[in-house]
Amino acid sequence: MVDELVLLLHALLMRHRALSIENSQLMEQLRLLVCERATLLRQVRPPSCPVPFPETFNGESSRLPEFIVQTASYMLVNENRFCNDAMKVAFLISLLTGEAEEWVVPYIEMDSPILGDYRAFLDEMKQCFGWDDDEEDDEEDEEADY
Repeated sequence: MVDELVLLLHALLMRHRALSIENSQLMEQLRLLVCERATLLRQVRPPSCPVPFPETFNGESSRLPEFIVQTASYMLVNENRFCNDAMKVAFLISLLTGEAEEWVVPYIEMDSPILGDYRAFLDEMKQCFGWDDDEEDDEEDEEADY
């Protein structure tokens, strides 16, 4: 009986040693795969955006042109994320605070078609927050006269 236990113990120790070696080999393979994955991810990650994330807009009329330029530039370099007008409008809305955020709530509540029309949404913003294209055109005409 003791001899059988010794043989069993010896067999268990041999199996343990074999499993330990196999485990070490698998751990090394896993380490190599993790390193390879990291290398591949670095190769496929998109480069960092050259245009900074736009600042929020609170309804201050003097900041509207800057806000529109910032958001348009950001959406242009990230065009794959902003594939339709609804996505563009949703992005603009996500950056509204204060008075500007209050202004957009009724459009959202009534599910206005303007929420799916980027140009129309911009025109509404310009009208509400005091950006008059006609005045800007008049100023440009006056400057051209000088």
